[in-house]
Amino acid sequence: MVAAGKSRVDWVDYAKGFCIVFVVMMHSTLGVEAAAGQEGWMHALVAFAKPFRMPDFFLISGLFLGRVIDRDWRTFLDRKVVHFAYFYVLWMTIQFAIKVPGLAAGQGPAELVRLYFLGFLEPFGTLWFIYLLPVFFVVTRLTRHLPPLLVWLVAAALEIAPIHTGWIMIDEFAARFVYFFTGYWLVWTVFGLAERAGRRPVLAVAGLFVWAAVNGALVDAGFAEAPVVSLLLGLAGAGAVVTIAALLARSGWFGALRYCGENSIVIYLAFFLPMVVSRTLLLKTGIVSDLGTVSVLVTLAGVIGPLLLWWAVRNTRLRFLFTRPPAFRLETEPRLALQPAE
Repeated sequence: MVAAGKSRVDWVDYAKGFCIVFVVMMHSTLGVEAAAGQEGWMHALVAFAKPFRMPDFFLISGLFLGRVIDRDWRTFLDRKVVHFAYFYVLWMTIQFAIKVPGLAAGQGPAELVRLYFLGFLEPFGTLWFIYLLPVFFVVTRLTRHLPPLLVWLVAAALEIAPIHTGWIMIDEFAARFVYFFTGYWLVWTVFGLAERAGRRPVLAVAGLFVWAAVNGALVDAGFAEAPVVSLLLGLAGAGAVVTIAALLARSGWFGALRYCGENSIVIYLAFFLPMVVSRTLLLKTGIVSDLGTVSVLVTLAGVIGPLLLWWAVRNTRLRFLFTRPPAFRLETEPRLALQPAE
């Protein structure tokens, strides 16, 4: 399902939009609840989404790796490593600068410098997703000549283990690589699922109801994070998101969600600032008393704020915030002089 005159796949953009909204929702809701010291009605939705929120994001991220995995190393590293490294370093620096007043309390300059450079070894703040993606790209390329089933089984074993070292890089790699590799290896299976959902919407909706009931029951019972169960729920939830996205693409509804998917990295990079500002204003002023509603408003700010910033800077000298300049490219003949974050 590719819209006429477009090279993008609509259902993939819907899926990415779904993923990024749920990621912002999680950070917004938990942040509001931590600041207020109590839970709101949005907490149940965040808990329901936990088993599949990041698995589906990583699965979708692996879908198109096959297009470049066999290209020369220079092209591969430019598109799949340097691209994300540029935005990670830039936005890590921005986040760090914003957080310096809080970090500086009781800390000397040397400690602040150490904390900043620690961000190159340990993902900083909310940016761990784009820190980890290049690692997944490189590992998948280096193992591409191994039997894919073997790689998948090892990745699944890492997720099932589970591994908790306290280091985000190690722990999240172990927990998420299986979903990324699934998207890469079973790309045509995933596309087939989307196609079948579009052709048989009634059956697809029925399947979604069954999935939602099982996912919700296991979350409520506290079994969602049990070994094996978490893997199965992650894969099933990723499949559910693909199905939902295919149905939305077929109907053409909620085009704003598709637009969020087209600009998902823009939202991911910058949502932290409007999220924190809106949360602080709403909780301090008390103009909205219901915590669930506050969480919804903060989520909306976290989604819309980065898009407004992108629209404001895209034709100015500040476009480097979301567009990688030619100076930070390895390709000698890049496809575009300026390519937005994607």
